[in-house]
Amino acid sequence: MEIPAIQQLLCERGIDGWLFCDFRRSNAIAYQALGLTTHIVTRRWYYYVPSAGEPRGIVSALEAGALDALPGDKLVYRTWQERETALAEILRNAGRIALEYSPRNAIPYISRVDAGTVEFLRSLGKEIVSSADLVQHAVARWTAAQLRSHLDASQRLMRAKDHAFAYIGDRLRAREEPTDYEVQQLMWADYARAGLVADDPPIVATNAHASNPHYLPTAGNATPIRRGDTVLIDFWAKLETPGAVYADHTWMAFAGAEVPIRQEEVFRHVAAARDAAIERVRQAMASGNPLRGCEVDDAARDVIARAGYGDYFVHRTGHSIGEEVHGDGANMDNFETRDERLLLPLTCFSIEPGIYLPDFGVRSEVNVHIDDGGALTVTGGPQMAMSTLL
Repeated sequence: MEIPAIQQLLCERGIDGWLFCDFRRSNAIAYQALGLTTHIVTRRWYYYVPSAGEPRGIVSALEAGALDALPGDKLVYRTWQERETALAEILRNAGRIALEYSPRNAIPYISRVDAGTVEFLRSLGKEIVSSADLVQHAVARWTAAQLRSHLDASQRLMRAKDHAFAYIGDRLRAREEPTDYEVQQLMWADYARAGLVADDPPIVATNAHASNPHYLPTAGNATPIRRGDTVLIDFWAKLETPGAVYADHTWMAFAGAEVPIRQEEVFRHVAAARDAAIERVRQAMASGNPLRGCEVDDAARDVIARAGYGDYFVHRTGHSIGEEVHGDGANMDNFETRDERLLLPLTCFSIEPGIYLPDFGVRSEVNVHIDDGGALTVTGGPQMAMSTLL
C-alpha cells in the first residue's frame, strides 16, 4: 500500500501513526502492507509511518540496508540501548500508535507484535491501538487480476471435485470401494495438472470423519468409501502464479441413488444458513449500511440454532481469503472470536456453516467477493441439494 494512502487512513481514524515492527519475519503483515522484500532478516527493524510527514525507520547495523526500499531516513542501532533510544526518538511526537496488536488477542491473525514491545511503548506514554482495520485496507483488498485468478482457480477446483465424485460413483458401481485417501490423491494430481497449488491436499471425509472439520485422510488412516456413506469434500487452491489468491469450497454427496431424509434435512438447514449469511451481506452492501463480520456469523448461526442444531455448529461461519487461504481480513465470526471489523469492498471471504452430528457431518462452503460498488460475486456454488453418486 502506498504511504500516502496509509497516511490518509490514519488521518481519517485520528491515529498519529502506524508502527511496523518485525523480528525474523514474525510480522508478515508488515511486509505485505509496505510491499517490502528483504532477503536476510535476523535482527529487529521498525518503520514508523506518521499521519503526516516523512516516515522513519530503525535498522540494525548488521542489516543496515533492510529498509532501503522504503522512503525516509533510517536510524542505525548497535546496542539495545541505542535501539530503545531510537524508538523514543522517532515516536517523540506521537500519542496514539497503531500496531499489529489485538486487545485480549481477540483476533490472532492481527496479533503479530510481542507483549514486550507493547510494554515498552506504553512506558514511553504511548496509547496503543489495534491496526486491525488498517490491515484490511492494506493487505486484504484484491486487485482485478487477483479476482480473475480466484475465478479461474474456482472453476478448475470445481472440475477436480466433479472428477472425484464421478470416480467414487464409477468405483462403487463396479462393486469396488475406493478410500478417502485414494480420492484425495486423485484430486491432488488433478491440482498439479491444472496448475493449482495449495498448502495441503483436500479433505475427503465420510460419515463420522466428516464431523471433524479438519479431518485429513492419509495413507495410514485410509477409510473405504461404501454405498450408503455421506461424503464431504473440502477443496482449496490457487493458481501457481505470483500474487494469485485462493478459492475454497466444500461440497457434499451421498453414496447412493437417493439421499436419506435425515441427511437431506440437515443439508437443507446448512444451505439455509449459508444463504441467510449471503443475503445479509447483499442487503447491507445494497443499502450502504456498515456490516461487521460478527453480524454475518450471527445470521448463519441463528438459522441453525432455530432448527435445533446450534450445539453442532462448532466453528465460525467464514474466514478472510487472500494469498493465504486464511487471510488477514475480517472473519465471519462471533463464535471463536468476536470479529467487529467491517466488511470492505474488494475483499473476499468464505461462508461455510456446518452441522456436525456424531454419525455424519454436513458443511456447505462458498466464497463471496464484494466489488467496489458493493455487488457480490459468489463462487463455489452454492450447492442447492446434496449430490448423489449412484
